[in-house]
Amino acid sequence: MKLNAQELTNHLSRELASVYLIAGDEPLLVSEALREIQVRAIQSGFENREQHIVDKGFRWVDLESDMQNLSLFSSKRIVELRLHAPRPGDQGSRTMRAIVERSDPDTLLLIVTTKLDKAANNSVWIKCIEKHGVIIQVWPIDRARFPGWIRQRASVLGLDMSVSASELLAGRVEGNLLAADQELQKLFMLLGEGRVSEEIVLESVASNTRFDVFRLTDAMLAGDSKRTMKVLYGLRTEGIQPALVLWAISRELCLLARLKAASLSGEKEMVAMQRNQVWRNHQPLVRKALKRFEIKELTSLIMRASEVDRIIKGMLKGDAWNELINLLMDALASNPQQKSIVPWRAT
Repeated sequence: MKLNAQELTNHLSRELASVYLIAGDEPLLVSEALREIQVRAIQSGFENREQHIVDKGFRWVDLESDMQNLSLFSSKRIVELRLHAPRPGDQGSRTMRAIVERSDPDTLLLIVTTKLDKAANNSVWIKCIEKHGVIIQVWPIDRARFPGWIRQRASVLGLDMSVSASELLAGRVEGNLLAADQELQKLFMLLGEGRVSEEIVLESVASNTRFDVFRLTDAMLAGDSKRTMKVLYGLRTEGIQPALVLWAISRELCLLARLKAASLSGEKEMVAMQRNQVWRNHQPLVRKALKRFEIKELTSLIMRASEVDRIIKGMLKGDAWNELINLLMDALASNPQQKSIVPWRAT
């Protein structure tokens, strides 16, 4: 049978199958589904655990031999098999079909892999697992549902998170569920149970260097030259990779270009922001930046960012950090009020 991750708890309360395939590209949700099955198995007397990672030198014949002998030499055992992709090859497919069809009651087989595409879903070994066991399909949390997912996770910890706070955190972690979960754990350790406001989230992420790239782009959007350069120098000192800094800058420039183009075509600003999934708490900064830039300036800045990318990759000569400074200077110079306070230009 096939289940989604939300159906797993109810399924495990009724039964424990002999084989599970957990497939998905979201590490946090995949690991949680795996852990839930493991806990249920331990409660059912599966005392030992063995893990196999399928790499280039993996011998399927050894796995089949081990699986045949497990019940002779040990108590109930969990055998975990990790595939980097749902394509085990002909030998792997035959081996897993043989193991699954044999169905040893003293062996629980857990297979973990990435998302199943159409070809994988139609493969013989997947069909065999679907017939004799359970396939858990773990789907990512889309952007629209992400703040709600954060509030639900916070609630489990005893944190009452406001809508604006969850949207702020969602925007900061850029869809990374593991990062969001880590921030929630940190908030719980700092605050214990209670209300979490937008201000508390801001204080929390401000102390985390991982989020300093967002402070940089916030300052750029606000047209604040002094703060932009201060944060940029801090990132360089902390050893942050220039590729990450460029990614953050380019992302905002491309967003502004899309919104500006939408405005020129007659689309309402709010509609364009919703279509481009701009978080509510981020909209004031974006609006402020849109007033400063013309579409030609944004196009030019995006082309400059592309050149910086080639420098970072070694395709062009130049110093990546100096070019990032120059790119930001040009972006900030689009604000007439800031031109007089730009400190210096790297050459």
